[in-house]
Amino acid sequence: MNTLAAYVTKPFKLLRSEIFVLPWRTAVLLVCLLLLLFPVISREPFILRVLILASIFAVFAASWDLLSGFTGQINFGHALFFGVAAYTAAILNRDLGWAPWATIPLGALAAVLAGLVVGIPCLRLRGTYLAFATLAFPLILLGLVYANPGGMTEGELGIYGIASLSESRVVSYYIAIPSMIVLGFVMWKITDSKIGLIFHAIREDEVTARASGVNTTRYKLLAFCLSGLIAGIAGGLYAHFLKGVGPSTLELLLSFQVIIWAVFGGIATILGPMAGVLILYPFTEFVLIRYLGRLSDSSSPIITFLAELSQARLLVFACLVLLVLLFMPQGLITWLRDKTEKVCPRCKLQNVAWRRKCRVCTAELD
Repeated sequence: MNTLAAYVTKPFKLLRSEIFVLPWRTAVLLVCLLLLLFPVISREPFILRVLILASIFAVFAASWDLLSGFTGQINFGHALFFGVAAYTAAILNRDLGWAPWATIPLGALAAVLAGLVVGIPCLRLRGTYLAFATLAFPLILLGLVYANPGGMTEGELGIYGIASLSESRVVSYYIAIPSMIVLGFVMWKITDSKIGLIFHAIREDEVTARASGVNTTRYKLLAFCLSGLIAGIAGGLYAHFLKGVGPSTLELLLSFQVIIWAVFGGIATILGPMAGVLILYPFTEFVLIRYLGRLSDSSSPIITFLAELSQARLLVFACLVLLVLLFMPQGLITWLRDKTEKVCPRCKLQNVAWRRKCRVCTAELD
């Protein structure tokens, strides 16, 4: 009985000591629970579709942050990993008949190989040169896709009619949302480990990190591979959820879109890019299109204006991003965290902003 009681009380102690002590951790827990319980509230197919795609893109955005935010290896062609995995999963399913549970991991491995292909030639490049070099790879692959209309990738028509994640929208939802939560936690643990510290050191001063004995070449390649792996999982999920894949998964618009999501939420946080997607994607896809678009026949001038606004969703999206960056240059999540938390000057642990003493070492907080 004592052992059973220990197993029951241990999670509550962990929640009280690690989760509820900081506002952002509590908020993350509540959002995860809300997402997991959402089908109990509503099973409208369109809403579930938007949330599934948002969760896939959240993983994709966080994978960019793992590479570019934490190591400083700015990648303007991150859609390469996403598209390679999506095409690989689609081809394996179409030609070999393999199920999604097999094609998605293999697509992710193909994205890892793409990470090596990009990472090795770009090891000696930094800053703008690295960014433009990474930009070239998806353009090259996209050109090959368009140049081969009757080939394996079906050219600009894409590959469609592959197996779905599930015939049930709710089951697909419960594949995508837990995948997002688990992969987000894994990326956060990576950045909170020794590997994450080395990534930070490379971003801040690669020469000093190398002088300290860090094999920066190995860790930069590791960052490319980890980022490609996780982006590849997102690409495979995307292909099987939409039951098809096209050149749009390799286009520059997707690469720049993921950067906007990351910058909006906050770079080098993992949570920031994911939150950026979960805020911006449903806003543009759901609020502006689904509901404001329904009101276009209304006689009210305000409603008519809002309906017309729904047709300019990219403009509204850009204005929203600019407003956030104007008043919160470090990103929305970083700004909120700085307003609600403070760092202990002695032990460097995060504390709630209104505490007078550190929750661990009891040092006075500024």
